Amino acid sequence: MAKRDYYEVLEISKSASADEIKKAYRKLAIKYHPDKNPDNPAAEEKFKEAAEAYEVLSSPEKKQRYDQYGHQAAGGGGYGGGGMNMDDIFSQFGDVFGGGGSPFESFFGGGGSSRGRGVRKGSNLRIKLKLNLEEIANGCEKKIKVKRQVACDECSGTGAKNSSVQKCGTCNGTGQVKKVVNTMLGQMMSAVTCSTCSGEGTIIKDKCTSCHGQGTIEKEETITIKIPAGVVDGMQLSMSGKGNMPPRGGVAGDLLILIEEIEDELLKRDGLNIIYELYVTFFDAVFGTSIEVPTVDGKVKIKIEPGTQSGKILRLRSKGLKDVNSYQKGDQLIYVNVWTPQELTKEEKEILSSIKDSESFKPNPGKNDKSFFERMKEFF
Repeated sequence: MAKRDYYEVLEISKSASADEIKKAYRKLAIKYHPDKNPDNPAAEEKFKEAAEAYEVLSSPEKKQRYDQYGHQAAGGGGYGGGGMNMDDIFSQFGDVFGGGGSPFESFFGGGGSSRGRGVRKGSNLRIKLKLNLEEIANGCEKKIKVKRQVACDECSGTGAKNSSVQKCGTCNGTGQVKKVVNTMLGQMMSAVTCSTCSGEGTIIKDKCTSCHGQGTIEKEETITIKIPAGVVDGMQLSMSGKGNMPPRGGVAGDLLILIEEIEDELLKRDGLNIIYELYVTFFDAVFGTSIEVPTVDGKVKIKIEPGTQSGKILRLRSKGLKDVNSYQKGDQLIYVNVWTPQELTKEEKEILSSIKDSESFKPNPGKNDKSFFERMKEFF
């Protein structure tokens, strides 16, 4: 299903201020918060959708890229909000609610959630990956070394020596205890984290000597990342399960890859199109010539017609960049510039002076000649 426009999600206009964006998100987060809507998957999806929209629009850099490229700036997978779990959202946007992870903490006794303990997820890892224009145009594979927390081999991630794990007697292995809290809405039942086992439901009798009871150890791994063609600067890709493992069991977090584009010396990117400034000599423009120009796929030979004017734009179809979310592909636009000599010998000056008053060298724009702006309209 196609993603909704982030401004539509938060019910704001594109001109909304940072405060208005924050207020709009807070309103929706409270409305669809899981503690207010228990066992309601639709409300939880609305909650996550609002968090994803807020993550983008609350960042000036991400907002600018989104306004320019739309959802394609995120590779079709969001800027990170779509892959967040609830803990990610609460930890990143707790300031929206005045410093707490949930707007209902004051009601529910501080941090308890009615959603249950569930499967714990480890923290995400974030890296930056620099790519040149050729790698962006064609896609590539990158092998990178990442230090991450993985399950301890000695204890299989339990943190316990010789499987000395016992069920917590306080919470009976659930990780939570229930309590009644008096609020402005009356008495409410709340499930809070068990203080005896810190919400894990188990207690370790003898800690593993290798991981010291943590259940994880740091390990450097070589990870192969497949980069699709057409990514843009600032886009964030995600590899599920390549982040850190949580202590003593659970599922690993994700590896988030932030794309950084290395600017090319010759070819300039303009959306899906590639721009190249071609300089030709006066005589090549007069007599015409064939000349090689660089593209993202290597050099190609193009023809310069006799009488080519400076400012003419040539188009190489489908020599641009692929849209990461579709089969659309841009073009390469070649801006022809006639190079004017800056230093001439005496003999060269005499030769040119002898023909400068010729009718052939006088400007004579015909009816088919177009201004620079008219030529640009044909391309955009």
